Amino acid sequence: MFSILLAVVASVLLAVTLVARSPLTWWWIRACEFPRLQLAALAAVTALLALLASPPWSWIALGASLATLALQLARILPWTPFWPVQVKRAEPGQDNRCVTLLIANVLTPNRNAETLTRLIHEHRPDLVLTLESDAWWQAQLDKALNEAWPHAVRVPLDNLYGMHLYSRRPLVDPEVQWLIQDDIPSIHTGVTLPRGDVVRLHAVHPRPPAPNESEESLWRDAELLLVGKAIQEDPVPTLVAGDLNDVAWSRTTRLFCRVSGMLDPRRGRGMYSTFHASYPLLRWPLDHVFVSEHFTLKAMRRLPHIGSDHFPMLATLCYRPSRADEHETPEADREEHRDARETIEEGKERDQQE
Repeated sequence: MFSILLAVVASVLLAVTLVARSPLTWWWIRACEFPRLQLAALAAVTALLALLASPPWSWIALGASLATLALQLARILPWTPFWPVQVKRAEPGQDNRCVTLLIANVLTPNRNAETLTRLIHEHRPDLVLTLESDAWWQAQLDKALNEAWPHAVRVPLDNLYGMHLYSRRPLVDPEVQWLIQDDIPSIHTGVTLPRGDVVRLHAVHPRPPAPNESEESLWRDAELLLVGKAIQEDPVPTLVAGDLNDVAWSRTTRLFCRVSGMLDPRRGRGMYSTFHASYPLLRWPLDHVFVSEHFTLKAMRRLPHIGSDHFPMLATLCYRPSRADEHETPEADREEHRDARETIEEGKERDQQE
């Protein structure tokens, strides 16, 4: 009985792994992309247990386990220190070219604003981006940040998609856009660096594919790819930040990077999993910072728990266009650009019909 059960479990792990490779946008299929590390760990366990099972079930369990482990590791290894870094490390003495960004999904019902504002004052980032921030959070953040972070874009909402951007540096032509759905905002602005250079920031928080949110990932995918296409068409020095409700290794996020040419500072460094803050065994990298080839990375870290279901992220990036050629910029082929256009068009059309 043990051998049969083990073979069934190993086969289920392989089936979930293969389902995640499907391009379909149903939420339960896209959800299979999230727990790759957990599935790989379970596959390693079933592979070891297969040594105790009896044939032919032991062969089935071992084969399915090793296939699962190989397929999952192929996806997650780039987000470990065993892989070459994608964004080069910044050299010393470039502080006047750097920008520090703190991202925090605060969780709207969370009222522990003091912990977050204490972290902000401790690290003094140039930019503070909050997500899920409503009018109550705006009042707390305004009181704590207005003096030192005088430049702000405020979008208080009570639908879990409010966002606020506070900046110590002047913002250039800040704009709130509703890219795909009329209840999901995004912030797009220029940011003036200490030397006077202006870089572009896109702050996003698309709707996740989940039963209580959206039956499909279509609208999330369309929003990310729409931002990616805009970056590709206007390739200025750019940062993209926010809770993407998607993992770094997903089909959509990888396509976004190829379409836009953006780089992931975590590649070759670690996963920096930010969700779920309360469940150490069920964590995924949902909060992201992507950069164009014009930037190097000085530092990146996950900050302590603030009472939310997400950990905040802190990243310091240095504007070094002279080092752009050191990076291998991802590129989409013709078919991938076509897929991105079709996803964007379908997302817009389907939203109008909803």
